[in-house]
Amino acid sequence: MHLTPREQERLLLASGADLARRRLARGAKLGAPEAIALVCDEICELAWDDVPYAEVVERARQVVAPDRLVDGVPAAVPSLQVEALFPHGSVLVHVDAPFGPPPADGPGAVRPAAGEVTLAPGRERATAVLRNTGPLPIWVSSHVPLDRLNSALDVRAPEGARYRLDVPAGTALRIDAGAEREVAVVRIGGPA
Repeated sequence: MHLTPREQERLLLASGADLARRRLARGAKLGAPEAIALVCDEICELAWDDVPYAEVVERARQVVAPDRLVDGVPAAVPSLQVEALFPHGSVLVHVDAPFGPPPADGPGAVRPAAGEVTLAPGRERATAVLRNTGPLPIWVSSHVPLDRLNSALDVRAPEGARYRLDVPAGTALRIDAGAEREVAVVRIGGPA
């Protein structure tokens, strides 16, 4: 049997989730790898069942209670992301605090600095036009290069360099069937 890399990853994730379910069934606590696998597996299944994105994120936070985890897991996993296949296509699902908020002052606590963070500093920025020529809405994830998008999207972007959407990681842009959108893009790689 020949499997694509994506299919191999999905089966590996399901295997890790099964390990987590067995451990929970016998009362054992979960470490980070199996807890992450379980949440990601549930996200993928909810997406497959066409549960709305916001509900998928909310339900993902309820998969594993913090008291079922080895100490330190909530602090070690402040967020997780998995590319899930919805009926309308693949979407990067981002879940903040999947195991509840970490302790404010304990090990692994996140203390953000004051001010704003510049995303992809020094990289060339431009605009592109995306037109959906297909019959269904298409979601474009933050991390996907414009030259690898769904073939139903007509992409008019600057020549000679690879770009992606200029949006924070974990976000996506919906382009309805027949719609055209001008979007900000950022060059992939180092400074221009």
